[in-house]
Amino acid sequence: MLTTLSAASLLGIDALRVEIEANVSSGLPAFTVVGLPDNAVKESRERILTAIRNSGFELPSRKITVNLAPADLRKEGTAFDLGIAIGLLGSLSEIHGSVEDILVMGELALDGTVRRINGALPVGIMAAKEKIGRIILPTVNALEAAVAVSAAGSDTLVFGVESLLEAVSLINGTSEASPVKVDVAKLFDGEPEYPVDFAEIKGQHAAKKALEIAAAGAHNILMIGPPGSGKTLLAKAIPGILPPLGFEESLETTKIYSVANLLDRDRPLMITRPFRNPHHTSSNIALIGGGAQARPGEVSLSHNGVLFLDELPEFTRSALEVLRQPLEDREVTVSRAALTTRYPAGFMLVAAMNPSPAGALKDRDGLPTASPEQIRRYLSRISGPLLDRIDIHIDVPRVENADLFSSTTAECSRDIRKRVIAARSIQQARFAALPSPRIFTNSQMNSKLIRRFCELDRQSSDRLMEAMNRLNLSARAHDRILKVSRTIADLEGAERIEMKHLVQGIQYRNLDREFWNF
Repeated sequence: MLTTLSAASLLGIDALRVEIEANVSSGLPAFTVVGLPDNAVKESRERILTAIRNSGFELPSRKITVNLAPADLRKEGTAFDLGIAIGLLGSLSEIHGSVEDILVMGELALDGTVRRINGALPVGIMAAKEKIGRIILPTVNALEAAVAVSAAGSDTLVFGVESLLEAVSLINGTSEASPVKVDVAKLFDGEPEYPVDFAEIKGQHAAKKALEIAAAGAHNILMIGPPGSGKTLLAKAIPGILPPLGFEESLETTKIYSVANLLDRDRPLMITRPFRNPHHTSSNIALIGGGAQARPGEVSLSHNGVLFLDELPEFTRSALEVLRQPLEDREVTVSRAALTTRYPAGFMLVAAMNPSPAGALKDRDGLPTASPEQIRRYLSRISGPLLDRIDIHIDVPRVENADLFSSTTAECSRDIRKRVIAARSIQQARFAALPSPRIFTNSQMNSKLIRRFCELDRQSSDRLMEAMNRLNLSARAHDRILKVSRTIADLEGAERIEMKHLVQGIQYRNLDREFWNF
């Protein structure tokens, strides 16, 4: 007897529909899974058979064949366990209800309980798009799928189960379980909590202003300063001044975390922008994604948020070079033998480094801590092409004692965020009439848009040319200065880039000029 039901396979951050065909027939006892399964799917045989028996069902010695269609799509992971078990029980006439309009996913334990799976949110999005009637998932994943169904305005019903027996009862109609529902609007109620507020950071007024400009235009920024100057604290405060996540951004970010199995079980939807801080020993694959089973890396986990690289020169040269593509294209392409996967990677890069391999540039007696050649060699670990992709370079000096003991209250993140949101609104209105692909911030402008929206008067143009000649700036650095200047003007509500905006933008290219006094 043949039973057919639906499941899903993950491809990047999206889910594709998979048909599970289970057939039990006469012949020598065997359990065969076909349809390009990986080892985890092949090994499901013993888990499924043991879970069925421990759930109280009898299994005759028959020939069992399971096909996962389409056959040319690689099937990975253990999430097909529950669907295959339901298909087998349907072929054994243990399932009395129809399963043709049901999507079932879940990993089985030997005692028949159902364990968490990855990617429930994209599975829910796919099921709603395919107009599947019911989704049966592990209870811990049900809220994720319910968010997707609610967002799509679909009639698809989502049910969470704790065991195989509970899933069978649900399909047979003997269970009184209710579908899981979620009010998406309530998830965004209240103001998110951020770990660090700008009001808590003493001094560093110039650095705070630079971070405000970076947040307003989504510009990449590099902070150079001695240990203890507050670079890490400043970086951790950045999410608090960024605009809140919109629903579409939240859904896209949550899909990535759902696929990576990093989503908080109590929060089915991410409502704050991600902040990722990988260690400098991280490998290329950890940063960019991929591996034997393609997974999103740190650049994708930072999508719509902040990727903070502390001690930038300590990262390997190859690890830093792989950042160049996502910084330009805002996506990552992971190529494997069987397929190519794309992950979104629209992040704001925030990096920090010491000015010298010894830490501070000078010791307490005012003497250099390293020779000029040692410092140049240290700085050369960061390639020119990567530096060109960082819009703002700023000096973060050691905090003065007067600032540390000052009782003056600094400006809080909420007030700064209001100015950032206002500047972002100006940019969105400016780019609203542009054809696809849509852009939303100044940092995304290409050369054509820079010429259109960053026009300079003759005096300002001459000043920029002088700076380029004196600092030996590249064409990409030229564009970065104009984009940053455009953001500074937006923060002030100015229609055109004025000389003061341009001069400030030029000053934010510290590594393009000799600001170390050896």
